[in-house]
This record gives sequence, C-alpha cells and structure tokens, in this order.
Amino acid sequence: MSKARSALGRGLGALIPGASAPPQTDTTPGPGGAAEIEVERIDPNPEQPRRLFDAQQLERLADSIQRHGVLQPVVVRAAGERYELVVGERRWRAAQVAGLKTIPAVVAEIAPKDRLELALVENVQRHDLNPIELALAFRALAEGGATQDEIGERVSLDRSTVANHMRLLELGRDLQADVEHGRISVGHAKALLQIQSPEHRRQLRDRIVAQQLSVRAAEEAARHFAGVVERRTKAPRAPEDPNLERLVDALRERLKTRVRLVGAGTGRGQIEIEFYGAAELDRIARTILEGL
Repeated sequence: MSKARSALGRGLGALIPGASAPPQTDTTPGPGGAAEIEVERIDPNPEQPRRLFDAQQLERLADSIQRHGVLQPVVVRAAGERYELVVGERRWRAAQVAGLKTIPAVVAEIAPKDRLELALVENVQRHDLNPIELALAFRALAEGGATQDEIGERVSLDRSTVANHMRLLELGRDLQADVEHGRISVGHAKALLQIQSPEHRRQLRDRIVAQQLSVRAAEEAARHFAGVVERRTKAPRAPEDPNLERLVDALRERLKTRVRLVGAGTGRGQIEIEFYGAAELDRIARTILEGL
C-alpha cells in the first residue's frame, strides 16, 4: 500500500508528504512552499469525485478571492508540460471566475492511482460531496480492489456508511439524480430500495415528492407495497384466455397503470386497478368516467 493511502483519514496534510515547489523556470515561488502557476496551465483532476459545483457558491468564492486572494494553495501534480489538479478544484474554478491569471499551488509527487483517494478525502473532510458522488467514489475504490472496511478506514467512515452509500447506486439514474439535487433524501432512497420494480420505485418516488412524505411514511408505504406484491404473487392466477388478456392490455393502455384480473375463470372475480396518491386516483377516475 502506498504512503499516501496509509495516510488517508489522518488529515489532508498527511496525504502529500512529498509536496515540492515546481521548477523555478515555470513559476514564481510563494510562501509556504507554494508557487504561482498560470491558471490556464492547470487541468482538472480526471478522478474528481465531485460532479456538481454550485454556480452561486462559486460566484461568492470568486468575490472573496477578488478581495482577499486565494488563501489556501491548491495541490497539483506535474503532467508533462502542464499540471493536473489533485486538491482544490473549487478554488481553481472560482479563480477562473474571478479572472485570476495565476493561482498559488503546491506541486506534489502523486501517482495517478492515488488521485481519486486524495480528492475523495479532501471532499469528505470538507463535506463537499453529495451522497451519489460519495457512492460513485466508493465504487471506484472498490473496483480498484479495496474492501468496504478499507474504504471506510481511508475516509474515516464506518463500513456500514460506505455500504449504505454504495447501495444507492442500485437505484436508476433518474432516482440518483433526485438524491444528488436534494429532491429526496438518503432516507427516502433507502425506502425505495425496499421495492424491486423500477416502475414501482418511480411511482413511490412521485408520491414522496408530491405529498412531501417523511422518511418514516415512505418506509411504511414501501413495506405496505412490498406486502401487497407478496400477497399477489401467492394469489391464484386467472386462466389464460386471449380475449381476457386483450381486455387487460386495453385497460392498462387506457388507464396508464397496472391492471389485474383475479378469479376471472371461475365465473366471478375482480378487476384490480393500482394507484399511488390522490392525484393519480383522480386521474384514473376521470379517465373511466369520461368513457361512460
């Protein structure tokens, strides 16, 4: 294991023991081992786990930089004739917004395989990552061979936290986006994971957003839904009949929801029409009544 990896979780300073100033021909030395590097010569970290940068926050940071300068240097690694960001992408982006030509930077000898871990631990320490960004970074580390225990140790989180975040990636991309943008919480997402069908997860998600359900209410709804599905799988199936199947298909197409026939081959039975929330019930009812 590399020195940088064993240092993770002990603070960002422990991650870059090999930091050094860049060549004198390229930069002007600055305080604290940092030097001024041209902003345009720095490229973003390709392993950056953070995907969303709030425009208003960048504007506020840019205003601060214009008044006070960049108070904390970014960390970069040499990449040929250019430099590659390792730590401090938000400061680098804000410096561009502020119109700076150079930015104070520390050049560190960092192997490409350590870029993700360094960027991840900085963002974790600053609480800058949303749950999906964390989950994607954890998955990338796992794909590199790290166990959940090792990932937790590196970023100073317990294994269960790592596992719960990685489970969020079982959701569809649209639901992941809801978590990223704060439309639903991690608690709501965990409730959705109790439901196997992506279609039904989406229906419960719509109900969570429309009715502003609490996490507890979402969990109860998910348990209830799971119980209903289990009971239905045990219910006797209607005998196969092409005419009945066409009827059910027509109802599903008309009502835009799940429709089932129960006991249709026995001479009596039920038509079950699913709905999720008062708004959907109203839509289905109006659709049925319009045909009368």
